Amino acid sequence: MSILDSTRDAMRRDQVWSFLQEHEQKVDISHQVLLYVEGLNLSFDGFKALNDLNLYINDGELRCLIGANGAGKTTLMDVITGKTQCDSGSVYFGQSINLLDKDEAEIAQLGIGRKFQKPTVFEAHTVMDNLELSLKSNKSVLPTLLAVLNGEEYDRIDEVLETIGLKGERMMLAGSLSHGQKQWLEIGMLLMANPRLLLVDEPVAGMTVQEGERTAELLTSLAGERTVVVEHDMEFVRSIAQTVTVLHQGSVLAEGSMDEIQNNQDVIEVYLGEAP
Repeated sequence: MSILDSTRDAMRRDQVWSFLQEHEQKVDISHQVLLYVEGLNLSFDGFKALNDLNLYINDGELRCLIGANGAGKTTLMDVITGKTQCDSGSVYFGQSINLLDKDEAEIAQLGIGRKFQKPTVFEAHTVMDNLELSLKSNKSVLPTLLAVLNGEEYDRIDEVLETIGLKGERMMLAGSLSHGQKQWLEIGMLLMANPRLLLVDEPVAGMTVQEGERTAELLTSLAGERTVVVEHDMEFVRSIAQTVTVLHQGSVLAEGSMDEIQNNQDVIEVYLGEAP
């Protein structure tokens, strides 16, 4: 075995030196709740973006968030993922992990992934490359340059390709994919890091009807093994909803099944402007 081969073997992703390894924090879900958001407040120049917001997401749940522009949906996700600091309140991942003490990178390492509305993939690289680059591994320069995929990681990539429906496109450049396929690839890139909680922002924006239907199936299939929170409009949410949370002026206006939400008097007055 050459010196280079020996070095590569020593730097395999599953054999990174202990001082470079990422140590995962165990998430306590003894009460079956994965995410606790309590008394969250945030103001921007006098505008109350979040107003004493309380939200509880169960482990393995598919939760849908809806609300008009300015209702607080994106701001809530920004606070959960560490992008924005709140004025007051608490956000816990499981019973004991205080997310407000963490930065964005630390929160991602805990197992919280976020997909924004616009897909962000490496268009000059293949679908396979995009997934490999998204593996949860040490990203320092030397380990990244010398790391080689092992059999378990190949299997993981195949599994994710199957889940997102892109097995046949694995060697295509990401830039050649359709808009919908790019969205699925980005979801796959998040799945490579095996997130416990997946936050998805308007996943079918700009898609064809067929792509939207496939995306609904994909998101539904992910629930159970992981927790999925989808922020979108009423029409799409209707096709996947289990539990729906309606935000209005930075607070929770209503919560329940899709039928309960559609027949809720407060929701009807706020979003439809009419009585039933």
